[in-house]
Amino acid sequence: MTLQINLPTAAGVMAPYTLSGKLPVRPAKGIRFNRIAYSAAHVVADPLVAVNPWLDCAVDWDATIAYRQRLWSLGLGVAEAMDTAQRGMGLDWPTSLELFRRSLDAARDFTAAGGDALVASGCGTDHLNLDDVKTVDQVIAAYEEQMAAIEKLGGKLIVMASRALARVATSPSDYERVYDRILSQARQPVVLHWLGDMFDPALKGYWGSSDADKAMDTALAVINAHPDKVDGIKISLLDKDKEIAMRRRLPAGVRMYTGDDFNYAELIAGDDYASKPGNNPLHGQSDALLGIFDAIAPAASAALGELAQGNVDRFHAILGPTVPLSRHIFAAPTRFYKTGVVFMAWLNGHQSHFTMVGGQQSTRSLQHLAELFRLADAANLLEQPELSIHRMRNLLAVHGVN
Repeated sequence: MTLQINLPTAAGVMAPYTLSGKLPVRPAKGIRFNRIAYSAAHVVADPLVAVNPWLDCAVDWDATIAYRQRLWSLGLGVAEAMDTAQRGMGLDWPTSLELFRRSLDAARDFTAAGGDALVASGCGTDHLNLDDVKTVDQVIAAYEEQMAAIEKLGGKLIVMASRALARVATSPSDYERVYDRILSQARQPVVLHWLGDMFDPALKGYWGSSDADKAMDTALAVINAHPDKVDGIKISLLDKDKEIAMRRRLPAGVRMYTGDDFNYAELIAGDDYASKPGNNPLHGQSDALLGIFDAIAPAASAALGELAQGNVDRFHAILGPTVPLSRHIFAAPTRFYKTGVVFMAWLNGHQSHFTMVGGQQSTRSLQHLAELFRLADAANLLEQPELSIHRMRNLLAVHGVN
């Protein structure tokens, strides 16, 4: 059977596209990775709740938890209530806390049944009204409030970048003061998160400087002051050279979690730095905490399994074709990438609708989504091609296209 659909092009005309029909590679069962790999997972909106979509948050809890169970079944951890889940962009703090509770409960059930369910929870200051924030002490108190709530549930922390801190900090010392206070109280090692302003313009100048090298110095000073309280740092700057430079300088035992959705394959694979006598193995490779792993989960799992067995060429053969898709999903304005992640989940049958928290399904054009469809097929990521065609045709019809 020929799998074909007419799709709009960038030129605004319709053109036939024939799918490859190749299904995603199936990860081998029982393979353990030699990298820690978190997927920053999206939430599934509930389209049947009567809310104001741009203002209120309604989550389909059953579908949301089922998606996390899928990620765990593929060996991936879940980075919970991060920006992929539209944290601070539709997903509010009360709903995030409920998500932590449900996700951690589900992880315990998954583990009790013999699985392995890694969860880390985003701790931030997003419950603050930015217009009311005047001091660094208010930021500290906000972090502490979320930190206490997550740790009470037994959660591991990802200390997220704070819009409030970026707004009120006047120097790098303000950042050092805040993180010193938070890290000194942490019950277990945390993951720090440096999110670039391409993902969130309100975070411009984070760590006290718009110069990335100076900002890196401040972040490293924070980590070096508390190496026993930092599991790792995720940086999302979309600059592989900056990531490599920083991971070379991390203290022993502190991991670099790549957040580079443009260059993740080569950063995870690593380089030959660790092969040189006396060098720290962690300085030559990155672990992963990626939004794109939500959209490419089967390929990510299969590739990581191959890497763990030393099959580097096979790792790149599986993961390499996903990179053009990821670069398209994360194209500027990068903060709208979440639309592509949810679109992939819908195409592949992991949710019944293409509706998002905050009405974010409207942030990408039909042409953008059509190209995403083609790239997903080229990367062998359409799990049910006939269903994907059916749903793509429905989307075209909504836009008045036969």
